[in-house]
Amino acid sequence: MPFRPCFLLAALLLLLPGCFSNNRHQGEKLYAQHCASCHGDQGQGLARLIPPLAESDYLVDHRAELACLLRNGQNEVIVVNGVGYHNIMPSNKGLSPAQLTNLLNYIESHWGNEGAPRTINDVQAQIDKCH
Repeated sequence: MPFRPCFLLAALLLLLPGCFSNNRHQGEKLYAQHCASCHGDQGQGLARLIPPLAESDYLVDHRAELACLLRNGQNEVIVVNGVGYHNIMPSNKGLSPAQLTNLLNYIESHWGNEGAPRTINDVQAQIDKCH
């Protein structure tokens, strides 16, 4: 039987998806698991208690700090879209840099947010600078 490159390509296309984890939706799953109970399914927040992530100026203005905020939580007053929020956000120290990257990329690309995609190296560099 002669070698058929098309057959080999077809076989690889069928086998390759099983070789990789399905990280495409990991950010959405992590959001549902760690964030949605407070920030809402659509990032809408909760009145004046929990800040919205949807169309949030805070995400844009504090982009360089977000990986640390997710990792370490926060207990200071923050202002989002002109409203002050005083509640504590818990830390997520158990999330890996890859998970934080996927979570941030999900949040920053949904609900009217248009943040540039992050890489694991970018997030790791931010985490390395956390206090």
